[in-house]
Amino acid sequence: MSTTVWPAPAKLNLFLHVLRRRDDGYHDLQTVFQFIDLEDRISLYVRPDGRVRRTSAHAQVDEDADLVVRAAHLLKQETGTSLGADISVDKRIPLGAGLGGGSSDAATTLLGLNKVWNLGLGSDDLAALGLRLGADVPVFVQGLAAWAEGVGERLQPVELETPWYLVINPGCSVSTQSVFSHPALTRDSAALRIRDFLPPGGGQVLSLRALLDSARNDCEAVVRALYPEVDEALRWLSRCGDARMTGTGASVFAPFAERAQAQQWLQSLPDAWSGFVARGMNRSAVLALV
Repeated sequence: MSTTVWPAPAKLNLFLHVLRRRDDGYHDLQTVFQFIDLEDRISLYVRPDGRVRRTSAHAQVDEDADLVVRAAHLLKQETGTSLGADISVDKRIPLGAGLGGGSSDAATTLLGLNKVWNLGLGSDDLAALGLRLGADVPVFVQGLAAWAEGVGERLQPVELETPWYLVINPGCSVSTQSVFSHPALTRDSAALRIRDFLPPGGGQVLSLRALLDSARNDCEAVVRALYPEVDEALRWLSRCGDARMTGTGASVFAPFAERAQAQQWLQSLPDAWSGFVARGMNRSAVLALV
């Protein structure tokens, strides 16, 4: 059988509000997810013997803990298929950068195996499975930029402007658990309404300017206090305009109307950090294959 290759895009959280702590210990959130055109590539080879193997090496992730392997086993368990797969991941999204690489890889694995194993599950079924792997997996399964609520699983597709983003990884890994358990985290932000960010006089494209002016990342203050590298990167990036942290970090970003502007700032990036320029996307490339 032939090998198929599937894209798994990174994402940005354009804002992140924490509304309340829930009785189950999680938090109700509001955020907007937008994809960017930095992608991992997932190669799938169908095995008739039922085995699931990871054929690419990830020194930082044990095979049993790898989300792509867990996604494949979960799909086998839920459907009872006798098929297996060799799975290889060409990592282009930095690990631990807050760009959703692991969740995206898991989502693309679910979508890809559903196709090559001929299982016939719909996107809602796959998104429900994905939620068992991580809160960000459903948005990658659905593949559309979205306004998200709950723990991030209640999704409403939205249209956004598609600027060029300069994304900086300050070289540290942020513990999401430590951020959400921190006593200084704001947990009472008022809920926003999508219609407040639509342009006056009609139109369905959310205003990025209005989002940046009215919304924020509630986790940012805590992360900046705990991780000086993130604070320093945000201070540097704020010189070129709106600087934001995505999710719980560590990556930070700023939007630009023109690619050349973003590239110019990238060229002056301090040597201690890594960065790249990517275009915002409202639709994941993986949807063209499912």
